[in-house]
Amino acid sequence: MHGSLPGKAAAIRALLLSLIDTLPEGAALPPERELALRWNVARMTLRRAVDELVIEELLVRRHGSGTYTTRPKVAKWLGMIGFSEDVRRRGMRPGSTMLEFRHLRAERAAARRLRIPVGDPIIAFTRLRLADDVPMVVERTTLPAGYVPGLQADDLEGSLYDLLESRYGIDHVSGTSRIEPVMPDARTAGWLDIPTTQPCLAVHGISFDRRDRVFEYTSALYRGDRYAFTTELRTTPTPRSTANGL
Repeated sequence: MHGSLPGKAAAIRALLLSLIDTLPEGAALPPERELALRWNVARMTLRRAVDELVIEELLVRRHGSGTYTTRPKVAKWLGMIGFSEDVRRRGMRPGSTMLEFRHLRAERAAARRLRIPVGDPIIAFTRLRLADDVPMVVERTTLPAGYVPGLQADDLEGSLYDLLESRYGIDHVSGTSRIEPVMPDARTAGWLDIPTTQPCLAVHGISFDRRDRVFEYTSALYRGDRYAFTTELRTTPTPRSTANGL
């Protein structure tokens, strides 16, 4: 977006970014009047550069208080990419803490989601996913046990998709997801180190392999203060009618 800024505003943007780098998260920026004098720039030009950084969520305005630094949200693409790979692409270090790991028999709801008979063995586990040691997501995953013989909790410290492909020959080729805003319960909020009043984004999905099997059902809760979801939308071309309507 900043490519649309004229030369002077672009220069002020660069100065603002340098200033933000020297300030801790949540610190107040000096008043606009002071910055305009310091950098010898019109306040309108300064305000435009600040507006851009507010839109990018590097700054936040608080009415009657001032402008403050903030953490930018992770813009996660909705696509076939696991948490670990997504975090690495953003220059952060992925981490994982196993919270629960159980061998169960599929009840009706789980069997329907995984497209397996009721009573078949399944593995259900919950992991806290971290980026640079910051809790980001509570991820609950259910797998048909027959697809992953011998899978143990200790095997799941890294990327699940890498493990499934390398050990079990299961590759992720498609899937469906549903997103909804939710409020976390007390236990989930504790894991994420957020208050129960912090809105979150719940993502529920199933994944298919090349044999068109559902090999995974996930229900993940993303911190609403750290995540924004991005997707690409395209129109599907439709044939134009001819003059004869054919």
